[in-house]
Amino acid sequence: MKGRMMTRIWKETGFVENDPWMVETEEHPATDEQTPLLSLDQLIEKAEASNDVGLGVLIRPADDVHRLQPYLDRLAIVAVEFPAFNDGRAFSHASLLRERLGYQNELRAVGDVLIDQIPLMLRVGIDSFAVTNETALRRLAEGRLPAIPVHYQPAARPAADAPGYSWRRRSTG
Repeated sequence: MKGRMMTRIWKETGFVENDPWMVETEEHPATDEQTPLLSLDQLIEKAEASNDVGLGVLIRPADDVHRLQPYLDRLAIVAVEFPAFNDGRAFSHASLLRERLGYQNELRAVGDVLIDQIPLMLRVGIDSFAVTNETALRRLAEGRLPAIPVHYQPAARPAADAPGYSWRRRSTG
């Protein structure tokens, strides 16, 4: 498929086949086998008009994640968008969802997902990744994920057991 990047879903257990969720665009509409992720406004409208559960939402960088709070128990997946490698607002969205709002279901990174950022995304609670970057796809297939064994601040996910210093925080798992 010339001109179309291949997107694969990756979790720590490996690549996921037949994942139904997708970010729908005019160029790539959802098929019968796919379920489009709703925008924040579409989700709220649908949730207010029905009792549907198992919904999916795409949170864009400028969205207010707190607006999701009344609907979190009805969501199967929240996707946070990384439009560019240097836009870190989705890290804040993920951290808020996990640590302050208590969201427990699937949290997916979509957009510009690079191999070097995946360990940081895991630390804030993201547990699935829509990957299009060829280098990232190859390294994930080879099981070559960079590690960050020591960190300075607490996060949704503890650091690996590593030697510590009095001025470094180390989480015990």
